Amino acid sequence: MKENYQLLLDNIIKENEKNNYAPTLLLHSCCGPCSSYCLEYLSNYFRITIFYYNPNIYPKEEYFFRVEEQRKLIEKMNGKYPINMVVGKYDVDRFYKTVKGMEKMREGSIRCHSCYELRLREAALLAKAENFDYFTTTLTISPYKNSQVLNEIGQKVAKEIGVKHLPSDFKKRNGYKRSIELSLMFGMYRQDYCGCIFSKMEREEFKKLKESS
Repeated sequence: MKENYQLLLDNIIKENEKNNYAPTLLLHSCCGPCSSYCLEYLSNYFRITIFYYNPNIYPKEEYFFRVEEQRKLIEKMNGKYPINMVVGKYDVDRFYKTVKGMEKMREGSIRCHSCYELRLREAALLAKAENFDYFTTTLTISPYKNSQVLNEIGQKVAKEIGVKHLPSDFKKRNGYKRSIELSLMFGMYRQDYCGCIFSKMEREEFKKLKESS
């Protein structure tokens, strides 16, 4: 039976509000546009630090461009609580080592799951080291990503490292639609591929097929 992760999040928020407590949250962000709705929503209940750690991004210039887009968004957001940001290392060799042997797999395969775990594990380690109440990721906002898988990975690394994972399914309640609206409102760059060289190649292949049909 699938969990309703939005309902689980609702219950956590209600409990913290009842105790008049705004927990600290390390929010792993895949990109500015995807984080827009997450920040608009969560910053009313949590004291958030964005953790931008995405060594999968290709090419290098794209990575740092997305970092700057994330910074610009934070400056424009007006949440109840201030939003901070930490930029992780662009450890691209670690990404390629993680997905070695899975290069030809399609988007959404276990190659992607391994990439999710790489990033969530790094977020969990930082959350533990800096004594955050919770960590989670913006990745669940994407209609192309499996929230069940992402939450299971988050719970797994949380248990191993000893820190709380915040359940989420940000695509619920039109979260993805709202992220598009906010991106347009703030004039943000929205990439047309997930980020890695494999997703970029797959996207270009799809474009060629579409043009030739």
